[in-house]
Amino acid sequence: MALQAGIVGLPNVGKSTLFNAVSSSAKAQASNYRFCTIEPNVGLVDVPDPRIHKLAELVQPNRIVPTQIEIVDIAGLVRGASKGEGLGNKFLANIREVDAIIHVIRCFEDENILRDEGPINPVSDKEIIDTELQLKDLESVEKKIARTEKQAKSDPKLKAELDVLIRCKQQLDQGKNIRGLGLSKEERVAIADLFLLTEKPVLYVANVDEASMHTGNKFSQALLESVKSEKSEVIIMNNSIEAQIAEMEDPADRELFMEEYKMKEPALNRLITSAYRLLNLSTYFTAGVQEVRAWTIHQGWKAPQAASVIHTDFEKGFIKAEVISYNDFIQYGSEAAARDNGRLRIEGKEYVVQDGDVMHFRFNV
Repeated sequence: MALQAGIVGLPNVGKSTLFNAVSSSAKAQASNYRFCTIEPNVGLVDVPDPRIHKLAELVQPNRIVPTQIEIVDIAGLVRGASKGEGLGNKFLANIREVDAIIHVIRCFEDENILRDEGPINPVSDKEIIDTELQLKDLESVEKKIARTEKQAKSDPKLKAELDVLIRCKQQLDQGKNIRGLGLSKEERVAIADLFLLTEKPVLYVANVDEASMHTGNKFSQALLESVKSEKSEVIIMNNSIEAQIAEMEDPADRELFMEEYKMKEPALNRLITSAYRLLNLSTYFTAGVQEVRAWTIHQGWKAPQAASVIHTDFEKGFIKAEVISYNDFIQYGSEAAARDNGRLRIEGKEYVVQDGDVMHFRFNV
């Protein structure tokens, strides 16, 4: 589905280090200078999901195919980016293309790592990026208001659209993000063509020092307090440690390393899973001898739409879906046993696929 989460932040906060850790298919150069990442790097990341491995233990397939999301590493933003400072225009163009934002914020002190903004201040760092994105959104909204005001005089349908645009302008004028307005699906149509930056859902990463990776510190606590009203998740992690874990090819070495740092699992697993949820995605499975596979869909999709991610012909020729809930499949141990115990359901076109469903589609060619 190529849904993307973009890693953003000020220069030298650990964006590229995080990208190197989460992406096994692309490596960004992580260096100590302002614009290390000039072109956005894109990597496909497996979404950790223990359910796929439990299904595979029962089915014994030839291969296992997890679901993935795209992670994009975008050039660091600086104050004044909305007016073209630094690589502002390039940054803002790249971030428009992503579906969600992973905002990395520096929550550690290190005199060897350059910082333009003075003493460590995660709240101020967050506000710098918020302000630049808001200013760019305000520019887009004001341009559309100017166009729509003229048209609304002769087209009553555009009056409602204009009302939404004016509310967006008022929100931005107050230094607030568009996502805080809670616009309905119908209202969002008015701004869909603007790809507003502050409408995108956001997940914060507090990049802390090694000693604070389990408990956090005063900087991460300040960040947590500042985003309470947003109801956004904050992941506390040490990006450097995560990158070291990701580079280890031997599972035994990884286990020993994590044991040394008293880690049950990489913090990256939580980050990737949270980013997946942030995109309002869910997973269904197909399970057979050839493969056990996880498929990504949007929450609320009906069975024919879910079938389309396998092949568009499946949606066009959809007849019905055979569905076993994940828990039932695990309980009874196989598709045949679930069917024999009345746990295999036949669902039609209106069925809303549930996260974890194990499905088989019937369709006309």
